[in-house]
Amino acid sequence: MIGAPPTRRSGRDLERSIARLLTGGTYLSVGLLTVGVLLMLTGGISPLAPAPPFDPAQIPADIVALRPAGFLWLGLLVVLATPLARVAASGIGFAVGGERRMAMVSVAILVVIAVGVVVGVTVER
Repeated sequence: MIGAPPTRRSGRDLERSIARLLTGGTYLSVGLLTVGVLLMLTGGISPLAPAPPFDPAQIPADIVALRPAGFLWLGLLVVLATPLARVAASGIGFAVGGERRMAMVSVAILVVIAVGVVVGVTVER
């Protein structure tokens, strides 16, 4: 029924799904960062060496070539994307559950983050 209050079960299911999303994102990022660090160590690259510039287009090539930078940058991107995915998943869950106000709060949070990213990228240039 549209506009019906969410059931207690659907709330728990949403919480479990979000917990799995956060856990998976955390494990994935830690795994990628670990591979990057191990590749640095085996390649004789010092952790104190200057980091290569961030180039998202270069990440797939770096990963295929087993260069540490690709794994490290992708791991950092996953760390940053995991909370965003949590907000998006919450918003979808709230919308499906009929909690329009909370869904709008989730959208507002994503808009604020998007504006921050655009301003940050614009100011950096």
